[in-house]
Amino acid sequence: MIPDKTTAQDTAVAARQLLRAHRYGALCTLSKKFDGHPFGSITPYLVDHDGSLLILISALAEHTKNIMHDPRVSLITHNQDDPHIQTQGRLTVVGTASLETEREQAGKRYLRYFPEAQTYYDMPDFQFYRIVPQALRYIGGFGDIHWVKAERYRVPPNSLAADEDSLLAKINATRSAEQGLVIGIDCDGYDLHLNERTVRRDFPRIATDGAQALALLQK
Repeated sequence: MIPDKTTAQDTAVAARQLLRAHRYGALCTLSKKFDGHPFGSITPYLVDHDGSLLILISALAEHTKNIMHDPRVSLITHNQDDPHIQTQGRLTVVGTASLETEREQAGKRYLRYFPEAQTYYDMPDFQFYRIVPQALRYIGGFGDIHWVKAERYRVPPNSLAADEDSLLAKINATRSAEQGLVIGIDCDGYDLHLNERTVRRDFPRIATDGAQALALLQK
């Protein structure tokens, strides 16, 4: 069990951090063709500033047809660097998917994380869908198992979405590729592109604005 001093909010933050640390998951939709049977597929995802997930999918894909028929979905991700999967942290998001209307804004951030997706982004049949979590099943390790309510998972009010572009320009102006270029900053931490990989760095506490995030990043 988690120690008594660990609160439900601590668990919610840990769940967000685990989800933000990874980029791929198994998306499960409800099959239109097979009368609601679960249908699994692998998809890249990006956790946006508000904690929702952005996925870029084709209208021709089976999972997209399923979402258009029934928007209820789940997505599971796990710590992918260790072969002993069942002893590692993992998280299942239960939520609802909807078409993202702010395509250009979503694409700007998504393509920093997945530049190889530019070709798909340019195709007219690919669109962003946003998954809004309704509940999360967090497994931090053996015995560390919790349901996380959506209201706990939801990020606190902050200005990082508005501050991110200017912060990235300021930070990367003095960084080299060897140090790693920062590609995203949110209230929970930041992401580096380093040695052809995306590396996650968590903040020790929540940042509510650009000044706090910059101070935590520079420590």
